[in-house]
Amino acid sequence: MSAAPESDLPAQVQTHLDAFARAQRRRLVAAGPPVGVLVDVALAAATGGKRLRAAYCVQGWRAAGGDPDDERITVAAAALEWLQASALVHDDLIDASDTRRGRPSVHRAFETEHRHAGWPGNGSGYGIGAAILVGDLMLSWTDEMFRSCGLPAERVGAALPYLDACRTEVVAGQFLDVVAQASAETSLEVAMTVIRFKAAKYTVERPLHLGAVLAGADPALVESLTAIGLPAGEAFQLRDDVLGVFGDTAVTGKPAGDDLREGKRTVLLARAYAGADTAGRTVLDALVGDRELGDQQVAQLRTLIRATGALEHVEATIEALRAEAMAALAVAPVDDAARASLTGLIERSVRRTR
Repeated sequence: MSAAPESDLPAQVQTHLDAFARAQRRRLVAAGPPVGVLVDVALAAATGGKRLRAAYCVQGWRAAGGDPDDERITVAAAALEWLQASALVHDDLIDASDTRRGRPSVHRAFETEHRHAGWPGNGSGYGIGAAILVGDLMLSWTDEMFRSCGLPAERVGAALPYLDACRTEVVAGQFLDVVAQASAETSLEVAMTVIRFKAAKYTVERPLHLGAVLAGADPALVESLTAIGLPAGEAFQLRDDVLGVFGDTAVTGKPAGDDLREGKRTVLLARAYAGADTAGRTVLDALVGDRELGDQQVAQLRTLIRATGALEHVEATIEALRAEAMAALAVAPVDDAARASLTGLIERSVRRTR
């Protein structure tokens, strides 16, 4: 099996995740059936999704002249999907989200298991504890799978500091997000900092770095990938913020307006606060973060956000960041094939509908 063409990458990533999970199940068989369930839930949590982090890792590899037919980079890239799944499980727990990709979130699934089994005690506590452990397990698997991708030890060793930075930065970004929600922060500067650390670096910049360093990239190329990756990653997350408020549930797999119910302090919301009058801010204060928000109230908030010019401004910012990334890519020291492939990935990341 060779490295995946871009259209085949999600399937090959899933193949590698499946094989890794099977090996883990064999390793843990002596621990008994409950641990087998833990592995199954972890694999289910890592199944599906856009595979963007894996895709950007492969693009970094190609940008640095890596052999496009080398399957080992696909294995290394697939390891990042354990990190993504871990972050989502913990994120859903922090946000008390009921669903993920149209299915019950991990903590809710374990809570349901507890109830159906008729076990004594607190089902919610069981769900929380089990979800934390699933997330921790996948975080550990990220490192194990990346280290065992089969590429030369010196290349893997050179890339590990970038993987360490990726994990540290996303935790810092997540904590900033938690603080912003708890304090009802409305600052645009804070919202952009959260985006940079929780999403832009973690989704685009660091995966590009990882792939490039695994291929032996020099510092100049790594620096040029930062100039591409940060604006592309920020545009990606701003698109995510727009979809979190205005997205179609049938497409996104998340209830309409969930970001509003959770009180996520996004750039879209910061712009709405900046553009709202006193009455508008009163409405925002009263409704944003209300877990029981109904469809009519979500529609009211959408109308208000549009009226403040926040949606228009964020769309303009997305386009400006996309243009910045493309300008950096145009002068990056990569060949035409890599440039074209990365261009396509950035466009799909920024213009997506889910």
